[in-house]
Amino acid sequence: MTLTRTTIGEKSRQLGSRATRAAGILRSEGPRVLAQRLARYSYNRLGAASLSEPLLDDDIADSTQLNLALPEHRPPRSQPLRIGWVMVPPSAGSGGHTTLFRMVEALERAGHRCELFLYDRYGGDLRAHERVIRDWWPNIRAEVHDATDGISGVDACVASGWETAHVLARRGTSPMQRLYFIQDYEPYFYARGSMYSLAEDTYRFGFRAIALGEMVAMLLRSEIGISPDITEFGCDTSVYRLLPERERSGVVLFARPEVPRRGYPLARLALQRFHGLHPEVAVHLYGSEAKGLPFPATQHGRLTPTELNELYNSSIAGLAMSFTNISLVAEEMLAAGTIPVVNDSVHSRADLVNEHVKWATPTPHGIAAALSAVVTSSDRAAAARAASESVRQFGWTRAQADVVRIIEDEVYGS
Repeated sequence: MTLTRTTIGEKSRQLGSRATRAAGILRSEGPRVLAQRLARYSYNRLGAASLSEPLLDDDIADSTQLNLALPEHRPPRSQPLRIGWVMVPPSAGSGGHTTLFRMVEALERAGHRCELFLYDRYGGDLRAHERVIRDWWPNIRAEVHDATDGISGVDACVASGWETAHVLARRGTSPMQRLYFIQDYEPYFYARGSMYSLAEDTYRFGFRAIALGEMVAMLLRSEIGISPDITEFGCDTSVYRLLPERERSGVVLFARPEVPRRGYPLARLALQRFHGLHPEVAVHLYGSEAKGLPFPATQHGRLTPTELNELYNSSIAGLAMSFTNISLVAEEMLAAGTIPVVNDSVHSRADLVNEHVKWATPTPHGIAAALSAVVTSSDRAAAARAASESVRQFGWTRAQADVVRIIEDEVYGS
């Protein structure tokens, strides 16, 4: 392009106008907001939104086109099985992966061999992912493979999320049984659109579905028209429990600003109102770092389960927000004597039947009012004891036994 004086002058005026706007934002709102706006501008100009798409185009399956091979013969029950598990790489301490690895461990204890197939849409280092697994889930013996190299050599394979269901359908084409361990109704992760539809379509792939809890099962029946196997939530009461002689004085939030289903913006607004009502009550956050909080808070970052139990034992109440299934955090808080405030819904109540839960209308005022009611109640020690004693004591053993039984039934036959 030939630059004329007119073109050069117009470019200069545009740059000058942008610089003036930037200087105004810097003066009125500060450097952090200016940096955020520049990042947002660059994000849009570069088309970076495509990076949030969790699948490569070639890994997207279509329920109307699937014709996946099944084994011609079933193995005898005396023969141990090889079970594959397809998952995205875990981050340290990931709750969803912790639940999934409990099931893997149960299959290994039952004498079967497990294989993990990791799908990293961004092509990360497989060995680095494996180190996270070995460090955080040391009881898992399964070998770790790259799912993009293909999924084969197993009697059955279990998808663990909607992305991995697509990967299993596309890359696990050799004869095998296919199952789907469903911890959330995952279309709800998104607004109605492409990702919602792609997530929803996985429930039509024909994999044997294992729903964790009644909420997921209800939605699979009503929205998709399938009847899954159902197993129930557990709680690790060997870790989450009352500790002796602990003084409770604060409230706690599991903060995941980057995960919409965890309701962080709503929780932040509620805690701002709560702080206005009770400035003397300390606020604690753990999980991901929260930026720009409009109230004072102690941020603990990522905690081990033992450290988290310590934090719960020092807290009166906690926010356990989740909009796609009940959060495991709620029952873990109960076990430690912390009263959980949970966003109310008919689906959530199906999986958390407990009189000590404080259900809240999911609005800033509704959540703040529920927290206020808990911290102003009398006899906190008695409430903590009663909450802890109300938790189911069988841990995850029922869910583990169910998953072993269902997978064996699918492979060996009834």
